Amino acid sequence: MCTCKGRKEPLNARFLVVMVREVRPKVTLVVRMAASVGNYDYILDWEFQTDGLIRAKVGLSGILMVKSTKYENVDQISSTDELHGTLLAENTVGIIHDHYLTFYLDMDIDGIDNSFVQVKMAKQTVKNGPTPRKSFWKAEKHIARTEKDAQIKLSLYQPSEFHVINPSKKTNIGNPVGYKLVPGATAASLLDHDDPPQLRAAFTNNQIWVTPYNRSEEWAGGQYVYQSKGDDTLAVWSDRNRPIENKDIVLWYTLGFHHLPCQEDYPIMPTVSSSFDLKPTNFFERNPIMRTAPFYEKDLPMCAAPAE
Repeated sequence: MCTCKGRKEPLNARFLVVMVREVRPKVTLVVRMAASVGNYDYILDWEFQTDGLIRAKVGLSGILMVKSTKYENVDQISSTDELHGTLLAENTVGIIHDHYLTFYLDMDIDGIDNSFVQVKMAKQTVKNGPTPRKSFWKAEKHIARTEKDAQIKLSLYQPSEFHVINPSKKTNIGNPVGYKLVPGATAASLLDHDDPPQLRAAFTNNQIWVTPYNRSEEWAGGQYVYQSKGDDTLAVWSDRNRPIENKDIVLWYTLGFHHLPCQEDYPIMPTVSSSFDLKPTNFFERNPIMRTAPFYEKDLPMCAAPAE
């Protein structure tokens, strides 16, 4: 017997020690669009990564919306005054407001007919189990049959994953191919649903919607938002409660920002960003980045002091 770090092994044991020094480069293609809407600048990036992940990123900047005020110092403002904003400079208030961007995602996962699956992470309690554990969590899959099944408000304490799958296309071991929506930081509207601005912006009542594809249903706020009475929005279409299982479907995701201005936002705002991911979920047989050629130590750039 031989002893190796406190363990006894047979004398004829053989140990193969291999030091692997290689990496796979993760390359990202970025498609960028910048739009100036009024006094705001919106920078929208679509990032396509070699591991199959697609990231949509939004950056907000530009000139803050302000209004005049008689106040020159916050000490002059009484508790009963409603500024609806922040005093940023003498006689200048930055107005509190929201930003919402709704993404129209016609996924078509390996074909037209897809289904939306909400995978709920549910706690399960254990009584008198074989271990001291009192609880664990499990995944419960719920296939959305109709549109109302897919009207979703995000909740930190009711976590879920949101998959779009093709039930008729499967991996070698039987999982349906799909992509999942991974939300990032977002915001929900605080207005009453019957408030006129919210009637126009009813697409913010939920963060996720799924509708059957309809060529006339392309803009979440309808064709003419500023003249709308709320009768031509995503919320109205979705309330028809049409079938969406194994159909040509559209996934809608609303990314939101609450903006409570501060002095650093004035006169020109720094960029504020948020994003969401579309991540492959059993779409590939394994990590697709493994198909790329590896980099070894000799391939990597080396930094060295210049020769004297």
